[in-house]
Amino acid sequence: MASRSLSRLALAASGVLLTSLLGGTAVAQTADTPVFWRVPATAAQAQALTEAGFDVEEGDDAGSVNVVGGRGVAAKLRALGYRPSFFDTVYKELPAETNKLAADTYYGGYRTVTAHESHLTQVASAHPDLATKYTIGQSWKKTKGLGGHDIQAICLTKKQTGDCTLSTTSKKPKFFLMGQIHARELSTGELAWRWIDYLADGYATDATAKSILDTTEVWVVPIANPDGVDIVASGGNSPKLQRKNANNSRGSCTGTNIGVDLNRNSTFKWGGDSNSACSETYQGVSAGSEPEVQALEKLARAIFPDQRGTGDNDPAPATAKGTMITLHSYGNDIIIPWGFTQATSPNDAQYRRLGAKYAASNGYLVGTNEETVGYDTTGTTDDFTYGELGVASVTFEVGGSSGTCGGFLPKYTCVDSTFWPKNKGALVTAAKAAAAPYQQ
Repeated sequence: MASRSLSRLALAASGVLLTSLLGGTAVAQTADTPVFWRVPATAAQAQALTEAGFDVEEGDDAGSVNVVGGRGVAAKLRALGYRPSFFDTVYKELPAETNKLAADTYYGGYRTVTAHESHLTQVASAHPDLATKYTIGQSWKKTKGLGGHDIQAICLTKKQTGDCTLSTTSKKPKFFLMGQIHARELSTGELAWRWIDYLADGYATDATAKSILDTTEVWVVPIANPDGVDIVASGGNSPKLQRKNANNSRGSCTGTNIGVDLNRNSTFKWGGDSNSACSETYQGVSAGSEPEVQALEKLARAIFPDQRGTGDNDPAPATAKGTMITLHSYGNDIIIPWGFTQATSPNDAQYRRLGAKYAASNGYLVGTNEETVGYDTTGTTDDFTYGELGVASVTFEVGGSSGTCGGFLPKYTCVDSTFWPKNKGALVTAAKAAAAPYQQ
């Protein structure tokens, strides 16, 4: 990776075409190319910047955040009295053979929504005894007749009567994995892809994969935000930084500011995030307003029984079944409930034990929002599956904040060199824990 001193010099060269000399194909940059700016800020200031439309992300240092944008964004921050300094690139190096990649890939090898859809069809066709594909809903664009996609899921198990049906009373415990609800978090869909292949292709030869599918239903939604991923992939080797869905019916937002943050739109404890339509954390007009969220919640309610009381302090019982991981990036964190409040959940001790088992594989930091990313989140999917249904639910923030394998757009080779080796064991642990997650 280019040194930071070189990057600073390059960024200072206004209007000059820049290249990150990263050992592969150079990545063309201009003064408007987004980078991560480190900005000293309090929590209140970070919230104010978010409400003002800045793309504010987790920082490495206490008392600072990372803001994504080009030199124009840095100038706006300075005009408001902040002191941004260059932290890291957003775009990483590309392999020399980039132009030889398949048509359904982009940015070094990441797969498009169409490729993921074809993959689920292929897995279900090749392994009819193990895999069942479901359409669980539609994306926002499809509901409006504007193209878009079905939201697709796959269930994997060695099928017996009643397995992989939309039933809360089926015999096997369930592990639910979800990727790319934030579209620009590229590694998460790829990890879901590898997890599917590990189980389906490995059943015949891998004792662990066989053990999981003989005893457990594994449900996977690899692309929870397909319209958003389409926008990201439309940038090709310069992916667009679309986080939200494609709902452009609110505000005068343009570019990647359109949409609703699907991880702020869930029906459990909705309403504490941004009402500004152009904010990256815009929560939507009402709880569960987005069809993607409706599909995810409908699936969760269809496969998991309600195992928890209605009060915030009602714990899931020790006998509760089911695990859920929603994959995000970045931060190298395992985030346990609650997200909506700084108070710990009534199952906090059990979550920390389970989280420690996950961390034994990936080395991530286990903690609540306050202990990891440093801010509260309302209307999130893991708060929903735990808060409403009692499922042992956590967020993985995959990858570090900087470097070749850091940020939203890590080099594609990092998936196989780093992210999958680190997280495969954690996903295995989650599947094995599904029968009794609160007794680990």
